[in-house]
Formats: sequence, structure tokens, C-alpha cells
Amino acid sequence: MEKRGKTERILDIKDLRVSFHTYAGEVQSVRGTTFHLNKGETLAVVGESGCGKTVTSKAIMRLLPEPMPAEIKEGSQIMFDGKNVLDMNEKELRELRGSDISMIFQDPMTSLNPTMIVGKQIAESLIIHRGMNKSEAMAEAVKMLELVNIPNADKRARQYPHEFSGGMRQRAMIAIALACNPKILIADEPTTALDVTIQAQIMELIGELQEKLGTAVILVTHDLGVVADVADRIQVMYAGQIIERGTVDEIFYNPQHPYTWALLQSVPRLGTKNKDVLYSLHGTPPDLIKPPVGCPFAARCEYCMEICKEAMPEVTVLSDTQEVSCWLKHPMAPKVEVPEILKRGEM
Repeated sequence: MEKRGKTERILDIKDLRVSFHTYAGEVQSVRGTTFHLNKGETLAVVGESGCGKTVTSKAIMRLLPEPMPAEIKEGSQIMFDGKNVLDMNEKELRELRGSDISMIFQDPMTSLNPTMIVGKQIAESLIIHRGMNKSEAMAEAVKMLELVNIPNADKRARQYPHEFSGGMRQRAMIAIALACNPKILIADEPTTALDVTIQAQIMELIGELQEKLGTAVILVTHDLGVVADVADRIQVMYAGQIIERGTVDEIFYNPQHPYTWALLQSVPRLGTKNKDVLYSLHGTPPDLIKPPVGCPFAARCEYCMEICKEAMPEVTVLSDTQEVSCWLKHPMAPKVEVPEILKRGEM
């Protein structure tokens, strides 16, 4: 894949730790996450439900209910354009959201206001962030709907969300998110509940708009199949931690963590027959009220060793772009081959 991303960093996150205080105890949802985003690139954050993907993305925009029940721990850093988002006041955060960083949420039907026409919802951010009057903002809203390929944009701008199909609502959400030409777009499961054809159209649209506007994208998803053609880099999350990261080619053709292997094996492949059984990962993620002292994946890993249960593996640097946290990479560990099905490159 041709690299679209530039080397200049626009976002730098260090040791991000987020907890939720519940009646049962403190849930350590994100546990020391560190990563960066370059200008103009697409970074995919992949993992199963509950791994901390959405919490991480909402923390970037300070959309979590702080200080209770959510708490971003002291020592966490979210650096955007040289400023720590965690030190910003309410006025600075209002300027940041929508203008510099925008987000597409999982369910457009619950994210859009059902009592307000779609054009007005787009115009709202244009009035707030770009200082337009109402007529200018509505005219620009129509242009944004045209940009995201909604037909009869002038008519559609005056309709309510319930009059839109699922795919059109998602396009409207993209129009709202991109209205102020943000530097970063966070897309949280943008294709959830859409059929496969519409999924492909939405992902293609995000890619086209990124090329046109130069926006950096953080794509949050549980489906590795969705990111294959659009991402520059992928980081795999499990139990609130990043356990592997690399370029698309490295993750798809040279994966190193057993959890990454499991994710890849669960993706349907070319040549899969109707009666073929997809790979299923057994067990459940660990309880993050009492996280394990060792590798969080140990209880579900068929290659688990005693050391895996006793201590967290160190990060092994495999290349300038690929890292993995797994005891199998230790020089004294037994040699384990990548599953045969992943060697065939049939994605």
C-alpha cells in the first residue's frame, strides 16, 4: 500500500489511563496507551468490543463524563499541536471540538437530533466555528451534503433524520464532522449496522474526502476487513492496552501476536464456502476491575506459558514501524509459527 501519511505528528498520546468508577469497583478501561498520529494519515484502532477503543477516542476530545464516573489519570498526556488537551479549559475545548478534531459516532440515528432538519444540524457548527450567518451556513450545509454524495442535497437539507436511509444518515454525520475542515477525524465504527455494499461506499467516501481535505483519520473498528484498503497503520488493542502495531502490510502479512492471529483468522476469506466454519476465539476478556498481573490475553491464548501469567511482556521492536508485546518474542521462548492459513495471504 502507498503511504499517504506524512512524518509530521499532529497528535501524540502518552501513557493514557482512563478508569470508570462503578458500584462494583474501579474499571481500568484504558491502561497506559501510547501512540501518535501523523498529518494526513489513517490510523486504524482494532479490537473486540470492550477493549478500550471508543473510550480512547472519546478521551482525545474530552467527551467522557469527567470527573465521575470517568477519570483520566494523572500523568496521561494528549498532545495536539503542542498543547495538552487535558489542560484545556471549557472555552478551549469548545474551539477544539468540531473545528480541529471531529468525530463520527457509532449510531447516526441516536447521534442526529430527530427534531431538527439535517441541514440545520450541519449549519450549527458552521455558525459556531466559522462565524457564518444562518443563510450562509445553510448554503454551505447543502454543499457539504453534495460533497458526501447525497442526491438532491437542497431538498435533503430540509428533511429530518427519519426521512434518511441508514447509509444517508451516516453520510450526513460525515458532513457534520467535516463541515469545519478539521485536522483530525475520528470515525468510531462508521460502518456498524450497514450492509456490506453501503459499508464499502462509506469507507471509500471517507478515503476520498481525506485525500481532498488532507484530514488525518483515526478509524476505530472491530473488523480488520474494513481497514485493509484504507489504513496506513494499524494498532491492535486488547484489555485497554495496545498489544501490536504496524503498517497494514506488517499486520496482514507478518502478524506477530496470537490475538492478532485470532482476529485475522475470523475474517471471511476469498474461497470460503457457505458451510465453512469461521475461526472462533474462545473465552472472555479479563475483568478490568482486577486486571491480570501478566499478559491480559494469557487465559485465552493457546501458546500461553507460565511467564505469561506472571508478568507483562516487554515491547519487542520488530522494525521502525512494527512493535509487539508478547513473551513468544523472547529469545528463550519456544519458536511458534504463524498459523498456516495466515501465510497464504488470502485476504
